[in-house]
Amino acid sequence: MRNLKFLIIGIVFGIILIKSQVVSWFRIQEMFRLQGFYMYAVIGSAIAVGMVSVMLIKRFKVKTVSGEPVEIPKKQFTWGNVWGGLIFGLGWAITGACPGPLYALLGSGFGVIAVTLLSAILGTWVYGLLKAKLPH
Repeated sequence: MRNLKFLIIGIVFGIILIKSQVVSWFRIQEMFRLQGFYMYAVIGSAIAVGMVSVMLIKRFKVKTVSGEPVEIPKKQFTWGNVWGGLIFGLGWAITGACPGPLYALLGSGFGVIAVTLLSAILGTWVYGLLKAKLPH
């Protein structure tokens, strides 16, 4: 019962993803083929909201619900992020699904997405095994 609010938020978020068509295979392929602006507008607006949110968090020194200050650490550039982003984008383009909404797609009845979900879990597990050997 303690985590019920998170389940409800997740369900509402999944409904928003489905209704806004950001999990649509057609929309994702349209984006990667440079044939439509819809997904770029969604991603761009998400980036803008994120930038404003981080600015407000820093300016007003927002605290967590437990009273601790929110700290956003500086990140150093590594080529691993570039390679990881390319692999992520390639998987996204091939499967037509970003890892985030896989559960929403599965919940909306697209059973074939279970293959993509299991592949994402397997990829995460393999990364965990190889993390110490990879350049970071």
